[in-house]
Amino acid sequence: MSEAEDRKPRSDEARATFDPEITSEFAIPEGLAVARGGGESETTSEFAVPKGLESAQPESEPEGSAFNTPRTYSVKDAPAAFTPATGVPMITLVTDAPWQDRMRTMLRMPVAERPALEPVARSEDEGPAVPRVLDLTLRIGELLLAGGEGAEDVEAAMFAVCRSYGLDRCEPTVTFTLLSITYQPSLVEDPVTASRTVRRRGTDYTRLAAVFRLVDDITDPETHLSLEEAYRRLAEMRRNRHPYPGWALTLASGGLAGAASVLVGGDAIVFVAAALGAMLGDRLAWLLAGRGLPEFYQFTVAAMPPAAIGVAFALANVDVKASAVVTGGLFALLPGRALVAGVQDGLTGFYITASARLLEVMYFFVAIVIGVLTVLYFGVQVGGELNPDAALNIQSRPVLQILASMVLSLTFAVLLQQERSTVLWVTLNGGVAWSVYGALRYTADISPVASTAVAAGLVGLFGQLLARYQFASALPYTTAAIGPLLPGSATYFGLLSIAQSQVDKGLVSLAQAVSLAMAIAIGVNLGSEISRLTLRIGSAGKRRAAKRTRGF
Repeated sequence: MSEAEDRKPRSDEARATFDPEITSEFAIPEGLAVARGGGESETTSEFAVPKGLESAQPESEPEGSAFNTPRTYSVKDAPAAFTPATGVPMITLVTDAPWQDRMRTMLRMPVAERPALEPVARSEDEGPAVPRVLDLTLRIGELLLAGGEGAEDVEAAMFAVCRSYGLDRCEPTVTFTLLSITYQPSLVEDPVTASRTVRRRGTDYTRLAAVFRLVDDITDPETHLSLEEAYRRLAEMRRNRHPYPGWALTLASGGLAGAASVLVGGDAIVFVAAALGAMLGDRLAWLLAGRGLPEFYQFTVAAMPPAAIGVAFALANVDVKASAVVTGGLFALLPGRALVAGVQDGLTGFYITASARLLEVMYFFVAIVIGVLTVLYFGVQVGGELNPDAALNIQSRPVLQILASMVLSLTFAVLLQQERSTVLWVTLNGGVAWSVYGALRYTADISPVASTAVAAGLVGLFGQLLARYQFASALPYTTAAIGPLLPGSATYFGLLSIAQSQVDKGLVSLAQAVSLAMAIAIGVNLGSEISRLTLRIGSAGKRRAAKRTRGF
């Protein structure tokens, strides 16, 4: 190569060509080169393990998936899925406590602090498939939510079913119309989520009690209820007919309205008139339901016949208490069940579900207002003499009113499709509620709101204790018992004042009705919580509420 060619710049192709004369300080000295195995890359790394020091690699485990059967389903001493940084807390739940209390205690703990309890021993070697367990859980939660159960109790039931079939790391979520549940075997495995929409609601406390018995059998380690058997029992619940026929429900609606009219000072004629108005409204509502109209219009039409009969008495100048007729008809329509469930969800931290339930109550209340106010307005225009001040002249008749309150609770229980074995208990509970309210309101001269709250608190207390004694839901023992406390008279007189252009007075009466309704709901919830505190379900620290309810 000449000197001129040596000074000439070299092309990229020439630079890329391997030149054996060019060396590098990173090159391996000649004679020290390590023989390479065939097929290996020429590139090495300082992070590579020197030859001869490689340790035997364990066999690779198959990739985990949430769809595999739970490994802790039948293992007696299975380790926890993970250990929190603060350690696994000790849990001292009483083993014979109802599953509602045990599962509620677990749900109120953060997921990182939940201890992995000893799994339940099963006869099978492996558990059922995870998707089937989640599907069964969602179907059970759907029946509970559609039946009016509170969101926290629905989550507790769903968590109990999953945990009984070996799914420890599951998180149920309940809203007003949507149920979802997520299961993740461990922090490094794929989670699986399933959801179900609640499109249709129906009041049937007999079915609700059957679902509670099913969950109790699933959580009982001595029952060994298989997944197929649970599916079979769930299908039977859906196929079973209501315990009371349609004509019995219509008669119960009339009996409820008649008993309510006696509570506010009515006599035998008023009882019959209120019962006829309520039964006619019930039949009209059934007719609209068969035509597919929404419940809003059903409530509007059902509220008109009792109000029309009351106005007719006023126009005919019959010497009866027309206001008691209208008030009795309103008692049969006020949505006390939805109100109690909505306030309970709000007090336990389920604000989305509580808002939806209370919005539903507001729509029903507006429908009742429209129906009654329309009839009252036309009655006032044609000369009907209805006296709003009659609310101040309610006579105290203790024995007759206590009997009427018990009849009201009994008929309310029939309307809720309760089991016959619970009707007697809820009837007695309703009599106790009115006795306490009458003693505080008429004897001790305490405000109606405070008297209603105390009476509703005793209803919730006794109802929760009866439910724990029966290992069942508390709704059948509390919902019908609050019937005598519903603010039917305050609602009617508020609407009457508005119809007579006394808007300020009417709004005050309606505000009192809302206060009474809130007192009922809060009293029932407080009584239930007090009864739970008296039960042995572990220390108070292990049943703490969610931090989001503390304001920070």
